[in-house]
Amino acid sequence: MKSIAILVVALSLMAAGPAAADSSPGKLKGGAVYALPPWFKASFMDLRSDIEEANDRDKHVMLFLHLDECPYCARMLKESFTSGSRREFIEKNFDVIGVNVQGSLEVTWVDGTKYTERTLSRYLRTFATPTIVFLGADGKKVLQITGYRDPGALRDALEYVKSKSYSIQSFTDYVAAKNKPAIYTFRENAQFSNVTDFKGYKKPLAILFEDQHCAECTKFHETTLNRPDVVEEMKKFLFVRLDADSNKPIVDLNGAKTTPAAWAKALDLTYRPAVVMFNEGREMFRADGRLFHFHFKEALHYVGGAYYKRFDTLSQFRAAYRSELLKKGINIDFAE
Repeated sequence: MKSIAILVVALSLMAAGPAAADSSPGKLKGGAVYALPPWFKASFMDLRSDIEEANDRDKHVMLFLHLDECPYCARMLKESFTSGSRREFIEKNFDVIGVNVQGSLEVTWVDGTKYTERTLSRYLRTFATPTIVFLGADGKKVLQITGYRDPGALRDALEYVKSKSYSIQSFTDYVAAKNKPAIYTFRENAQFSNVTDFKGYKKPLAILFEDQHCAECTKFHETTLNRPDVVEEMKKFLFVRLDADSNKPIVDLNGAKTTPAAWAKALDLTYRPAVVMFNEGREMFRADGRLFHFHFKEALHYVGGAYYKRFDTLSQFRAAYRSELLKKGINIDFAE
């Protein structure tokens, strides 16, 4: 009965969407073919041995969880793993092991439990790619970052782990304490609302956290927030932009007095721009890393339409939503 219910919901996902121009099926576009760098460790996928070998060389193990044709993976690999000083720093201080989130290779976790690459990604709660997991000398996870990171943001994570700062402070505190230059001027958007009291708000709510140090915020406005299909989804929300460095008083959904800076810290957000989406007073989705336009629109549709009530997982929703788009002859472009 559950599968029948999912099918019925899938058929209604695009009820309010644009009509297809013809009966031809849509196409998937924007995927990026890439290869993992040849210097990544050729692991036998027994992480207990990998940890021992890394310890002998005073390195950390880094798991790079990726997906075939993932544009975020391709961009991040190109910017930080294949050339430049960041690549040299990573190779010197980390043993990097590629894990395909849809793969079938057997992986022995640090406690001896055996997984496939696919089931390990579920165990690590990988809901977006790339996801990077750093392991300490004892095999415990010391940091996990989800989604694309620009070179500067990735450097913060690398230095945090290399310096073993995780033994004395959280990554959120580490990033907040760094002195960074102001490079971004806040941009306005007609969909932004000037609200500071969110107590008891039960309708779809999206909070965009930016700050003046954000290297990706300008691009996010220019390539994502200004797209007509994204704007239509944003209209379903009370959409508020907050300065993540601000100490001006606001009230959160629980009625507690706080500030944008304190709220971002409480949400454990370490990247800008970051977007947290709520419905019925509860967090339903977050992007603590850049989302290109289709994935951002998809997330808005999921939360704004309350599809979390009808699908057991976000993955089920995505599969049904994308299938319906393609059947209607609508192309899906995963590119920026």
